[in-house]
Amino acid sequence: MLPEINTEAMNLHLAEISRCVAPGAHAVVNLDGAGWHKIGGRLEVPDNISLLPLPRYSPELNPVENVWEFLRQNYLANSVYETYETIVDACCSAWNALVAAPETIRSIASRAWAEAVTA
Repeated sequence: MLPEINTEAMNLHLAEISRCVAPGAHAVVNLDGAGWHKIGGRLEVPDNISLLPLPRYSPELNPVENVWEFLRQNYLANSVYETYETIVDACCSAWNALVAAPETIRSIASRAWAEAVTA
């Protein structure tokens, strides 16, 4: 959990993804139009990652949009938080609960039209 999102945070995120990619494998990361997703000379993309920018105004192509909606609806909606720390704790708790349920992630982030292709 980081206190703000910017290019430096995105670089940390990409480095962590890179660290988790199996040796010899390559990851593709979908990007929406967020300002911190712009390469602009400051985004450091590891060699085992390719970035796939999505078209503007196409949340249906971005599976993480469903993840955020699920977290809001099931863990974070209709809540009032007294402090910044309680917001961070609630978000971390919600995220950890979701991560512990990979079938839930698969069901909310899968797209029927994006089946795995094997060669």
